[in-house]
Amino acid sequence: MQINEHFANLHESYLFARVAERVREYEQEHNARAIRLSIGDVTRPLAPCVIRAMHGAVDDLSRAETFRGYGPDATSYAYDFLLSAIQNHYKKRGVALSFGEIFVSDGAKSDLGNLLDLFSVEKVLLPDPVYPAYADANLLAGHKIIYAEGREENGFLPMPEEGKGADLIYLCSPNNPTGAVYSHAQLKRWVEFAGRHGAILLFDAAYEAYVTGNFPRSVYEVEGARECAIEVSSFSKAAGFTGVRCGYTVIPNELVRGGVRLSSLWKRRQACKFNGVSYVTQRGAAAAYSEEGERECGEILAYYRENARILKEGMNGCRLFSTGGVHSPYLWVKCPYGTGEQFFELLLSRCGVAVTPGGGFGAGGERYFRLTAFSSREDTAEAVKRITELLT
Repeated sequence: MQINEHFANLHESYLFARVAERVREYEQEHNARAIRLSIGDVTRPLAPCVIRAMHGAVDDLSRAETFRGYGPDATSYAYDFLLSAIQNHYKKRGVALSFGEIFVSDGAKSDLGNLLDLFSVEKVLLPDPVYPAYADANLLAGHKIIYAEGREENGFLPMPEEGKGADLIYLCSPNNPTGAVYSHAQLKRWVEFAGRHGAILLFDAAYEAYVTGNFPRSVYEVEGARECAIEVSSFSKAAGFTGVRCGYTVIPNELVRGGVRLSSLWKRRQACKFNGVSYVTQRGAAAAYSEEGERECGEILAYYRENARILKEGMNGCRLFSTGGVHSPYLWVKCPYGTGEQFFELLLSRCGVAVTPGGGFGAGGERYFRLTAFSSREDTAEAVKRITELLT
């Protein structure tokens, strides 16, 4: 028996694990707490209505007459109350979905990798820079990866090129790590490109809740997307579920390849390898998409947006180029000198501030670093103060 030889193509450890380990080393060496603006993990408590819903669900499990085991559907294990909440969430943006097109999961990251089970592909097109899990999942599958280059000149929003066709195309908007968001016109060009080439768009909408103004929050706001796009979203950053774990994937009925609906293939795949999300979690997720939940989660999002504004203002004050920080909890900042890895070490050792070096997101990120707005207000302001003092 042989192990999967493609593991040799991965870094020895995952980007965020490497950063976390280096921060722990710093804290042990200096007997001091670092300010962490590196890992994209939320810090605010869950919304009160979410907590109440989850407490109520726990109470349901304590009584025989309301107890629940496996979910109601042996293929999706999703309850109608959550499917309806997701359906209404999309309806507000003019997107109509049926229950059979929505698949609840334990998070976007899992689905973005597991969806590869549906396809036999030769080439995959990824933005560069981008969330490293996309590349890792495809390297493990032995796929050839080509890149659409995001650069300062195009606002880190790469557009399709006719010479760069692929079977699968990953898009992330708002982008992680750059915070850049596609307009309707730009996203339409990607949809048309995928349609011409028979490609599938895997659209990561995990940060859609941060979008304001006239920008698409779903790929299905673009005409033609139902025939070529799969959308993956999450409650992690919208409702603070990074530790609770709940997301969903949308596969429209019109999306057909080889004469087969991809939604049918995904349903069969999930029945084979997945046992669903807990009843308690689904109750909490549904509450997050209620009218009360959207108001309470909106207050939490506003807290992170204000942190992002403080970071953006601070980087502008240091005369550092950055994207993001408006429609995204991330800022993508150009190093004043050196590489992202070198600047990461400088900020950690001199300021006690941890960022994420941009090179971990792809070759296009070597001269950049990522900041997150998910810290406390006090730590965010203190980090800006320390960075400003160092650079001025």
